[in-house]
Parts: sequence; C-alpha cells; structure tokens
Amino acid sequence: MAKFFGNLHLVLAVGLVAAILVIVSFTGWTGADAKSVADDVFRWLHTFFGILWIGLLYYLNFVQVPTMPSIPAEQTGAINNHIAPKVFFFFRYAALLTVVFGLVIAFHNGYAVQALTFSGYGADGTNLIGLGMWLALIMAFNVWFIIWPAQRKILNIVPGATDEEKAKLRPRALAASRTNVLLSLPMLYCMVSANLGA
Repeated sequence: MAKFFGNLHLVLAVGLVAAILVIVSFTGWTGADAKSVADDVFRWLHTFFGILWIGLLYYLNFVQVPTMPSIPAEQTGAINNHIAPKVFFFFRYAALLTVVFGLVIAFHNGYAVQALTFSGYGADGTNLIGLGMWLALIMAFNVWFIIWPAQRKILNIVPGATDEEKAKLRPRALAASRTNVLLSLPMLYCMVSANLGA
C-alpha cells in the first residue's frame, strides 16, 4: 500500500481509470450518445485542470508568498530552486488546459461565439458563461505573459537578471497574481452558475 501511495503517477493513473469508469457507468445521466459522452469527458478535464490551476493560485497567494518573508535566507533556496519551479510548471499548464477545455466545451455545445461576444439573451446563461470565459482568459494571459516571464527571472530559471531587475519584477508579478485572485471569485461564480449545455 505504501508503494502505491508513494507513486503519484500510479495514483493519478488509477484515479483516471476510476473517472473513466464512472463516466462510462453514468452515460445515461447526461445522454448516452457520443456527443454527450464526449461533453462529459471535456467537462471533467476542464474541471480537473481548473481545480489544479485555482488551487495553485490560492496556494501561492495564501501560503507561499505570505510565508516567504519569515523564512531565513539560507532556507529560501529550497523553495526557489526546487518547489517554486515545479509549482509554476503545473500552474501555467493547468491555466492553459483549463482555458482550452473550456473553449472546447463552448464550441462543442455551439455557444462559444454567442458567449464570447455577449450576443445571447442572458436568460440561458450565455452572457454569464461569457463573462466567466473572459475573466478566465484575462487570468490565463496574466499567468503566461506577466507572472511566468517575471518568475523565470526572479527564480533564475533564465539566468542573468540583476537584483535591481528582480526587485522591479516582484511587484508586477504579485499584482498580476493578486488580480487573478480577485478575478477568480466572480469567475468561479460565473462558471458554476451558468450550467450551459448540461
């Protein structure tokens, strides 16, 4: 048992098989046709990556960033050199895959253009999901084009940044990250309340 739970990849593989079994077992819940089953899979992937993305966003903002000032300088290397690069890898790809599968769901169900252009009537949740989509797109932009480029230099993943440059990048990365925390709250409401295509 210890070997099983000590192997994250094996746990994830078994969890994936369990999820597939549940999806297949309950296909009648949303429909047994291929489109409904595919939609169930897309929604599951969107939810999985969304939980990973927002979970890491909250970990960074609620735990790591506030704790760093109280960690002795000689111990910060363990976080900066080993933990943070791994966190940012999963953080940025979870953001990307959350957005990709969200867009796949919207196109698969035929409401992507209506939602993204706010051309729906609103009663069916299209405008609400559209707002959630735009908030998520802004957040993903912040991850890939503000937070990650800054962290690459701050964490010396890309060597050569001076201490002065890192000092300028830290507030920019923090502001983008805190903006994402702020936007995540209404975004999550939009995503769970619209229920389009269900």
